[in-house]
Amino acid sequence: VLVTALFIDGASVFAALGVGLAVWLVCGALTDLAVKSGIGNVAPAVALSRFAGLPRSVFGTALAHLGLGLTLLGIVGTMSFGTEKILTMRAGDTVELSGHRLRFEGLYPAQGPNYSEDRGRFLFIGADGNAKGEISSAKRFYPVRQMTTTESGIRTVWFSQLYLSLGDEGNDGSVVVRLWWKPLVTLIWGGALVMMAGAAMSLLDRRLRVGAPSRRRKPADAAPAASAP
Repeated sequence: VLVTALFIDGASVFAALGVGLAVWLVCGALTDLAVKSGIGNVAPAVALSRFAGLPRSVFGTALAHLGLGLTLLGIVGTMSFGTEKILTMRAGDTVELSGHRLRFEGLYPAQGPNYSEDRGRFLFIGADGNAKGEISSAKRFYPVRQMTTTESGIRTVWFSQLYLSLGDEGNDGSVVVRLWWKPLVTLIWGGALVMMAGAAMSLLDRRLRVGAPSRRRKPADAAPAASAP
């Protein structure tokens, strides 16, 4: 059945396996702390006392597994559920991507210290039709190096991000716009930070510290023998 499902819709199967593994890691890390604290088996005050008395290495292990689960969840969400759209827009046009509506306000020329740019301004439109925020992207031209670059716009929505980039401009005032929706992408970096915190917590456990060997002091020289009478 699994092999058949892989041929039918391999992406969905691997996404389900990835999400399942991520949830298992997160729940396993939290369950391990709960079991070692005796939550559900002893009085809440006793469980809290046990939780506070757990070695730092136990918390470090739990944080490492929790961070790994969050990172895996972010990778699966970004690769399996991300969307992309490329279209041509004029001032006043709206576009919807993964439930988010954007309205293109137009291009606005600006001058930098060593470049000139055309900055595109986009507004987030809520369900009530009012603007909820702004995101912008620009195309910059550096005359000294005769080089054109694109400054992408990024908007963070909870644990997900929307990326926006401008393309070529048309003679009729239109511009090519490329949009990406990356769900749960911030969990990739957040999970890495949690894993780093877990490693630091484990290093704070005195039982796991490895000290450098100390030099032994040489024994004091024996007192000279008394001279014979």
